[in-house]
Amino acid sequence: MEGFEYVSTLRLPEIVSGPGKVAELPEVILRFGRRVLLVVRQPGFTETQDWARIEASLSTARVEFEVEGVAGEPSPALVDAIVARVRERGPVEVVVGIGGGSVLDTAKAVAGLLIPGNSVMDHLEGIGPGLPYQGPAVPFVAVPTTAGTGSEATKNAVLSVRGAGGFKRSFRDEALIARVAIVDPELLASCPPALIAANGMDALTQLLESYLSTRANPVADRLALRGLAAARDGLLVWHELAVAGLGGAAASAGPRAAMATAALCSGICLAQTGLGAVHGVASPLGALFPIPHGVACGSTLAAATRLNVAALELRGPENPALARYAELGRLLAGTGKAPATFPHDGEARAALVQVLDDWRARLAVPRLSAYGITAADIPAIVADSRGSSMKTNPIVLTDSEIAAILAESL
Repeated sequence: MEGFEYVSTLRLPEIVSGPGKVAELPEVILRFGRRVLLVVRQPGFTETQDWARIEASLSTARVEFEVEGVAGEPSPALVDAIVARVRERGPVEVVVGIGGGSVLDTAKAVAGLLIPGNSVMDHLEGIGPGLPYQGPAVPFVAVPTTAGTGSEATKNAVLSVRGAGGFKRSFRDEALIARVAIVDPELLASCPPALIAANGMDALTQLLESYLSTRANPVADRLALRGLAAARDGLLVWHELAVAGLGGAAASAGPRAAMATAALCSGICLAQTGLGAVHGVASPLGALFPIPHGVACGSTLAAATRLNVAALELRGPENPALARYAELGRLLAGTGKAPATFPHDGEARAALVQVLDDWRARLAVPRLSAYGITAADIPAIVADSRGSSMKTNPIVLTDSEIAAILAESL
């Protein structure tokens, strides 16, 4: 589209997608070797039926595996500790991450450092020496068990140190992209409502921001619109079924598959285009406060959309992003049968903000104040919000506009 910079795309993982496809994990692993590190969520995942089936299939295939666990959002210290333990036990030929974004990001970073053996702090953006990554990486296989981050398709591992002086930064290199991503919606069946909501809003935000990015390109555009339609048709339905105790029932199979698609598309898109203001503020929010990333996105998305639109209308009325916002309003306010009709683009943009605010309420996504964030914290958040995500926002926001997003989201 005129006014948008088109960029070449990065490589993608081989994608194995569909119900029951996790049964192919042993076959995928054996393409790379027999000695495997499995990174999973612990405590919890190794007590599930999904794990029992995976473990049995690996044993039958005579895959030699060891397990490392991740609890909460990963830190550089966790990555370095896992790398040290695994290197001491002996080399592995493939790393498999089975879990949500935190697990996949940990596994991705570990796979990148098992051979060189140095600290991940050497490579984190904006922290430490900023050394270029030389590799090589151990082959990485991603098996997501949530629908949100799209980490199975990206080249970055997001790591955090939380609290005063904390940070949330990426270890980023194309060598870290998964060789294979196994996207099986049956693995999503045990997700609780709050996790469905937070992760779903993360995927939705990534799709929206990718479509509006200054680095948008035609291929990513098509995937973003496909993912947004899937999220529109799947997220609220799956969440409502989960609240009713039917999140893993047959009735939820379609919505779960839709959200698996939305999350995968969101990861592919952000890897090609970058993100925007929501992720710009989500980074310091996650570093300074105990707020899940998806909640940070979901609580600020409507406000950021409203502020972006207002800034564009005031300072960039010819910017093509305004037409894109209107297109998204028609898409998300519509149904699978037809987009919503609005006589004027301004009405469509207003409808988009209303839809996003309505979704936050229906999904019971907490506001920022639920995590102890107050107006007094806004200057510190604004000061650390201008990372890589903010650079591809469709318009450069002032500090006061970023502060307004946060104030509206308290």
